Amino acid sequence: MSSIQFLADLTNIHPAFIALAAMWSLIWKGLALWKSAGLRQKYWFIALLVVNTIGLLEIFYIFFIARRYKIEVVEKSE
Repeated sequence: MSSIQFLADLTNIHPAFIALAAMWSLIWKGLALWKSAGLRQKYWFIALLVVNTIGLLEIFYIFFIARRYKIEVVEKSE
């Protein structure tokens, strides 16, 4: 498949799918940015703000990175 054909196929995606993907991404991005700001992780905040992966990086951050960091901070403070 040529790159021109691939781009032509992308323009035929249903608008409802694009709207759903945008909403999905926006929700996860908002949650991840909120958590990274609350945990004062500025490098993660910048990465999450700049990189668009339709929620994949954001979900990874929320469930693995932020959760681990939160547990470590709680254990150190006790």
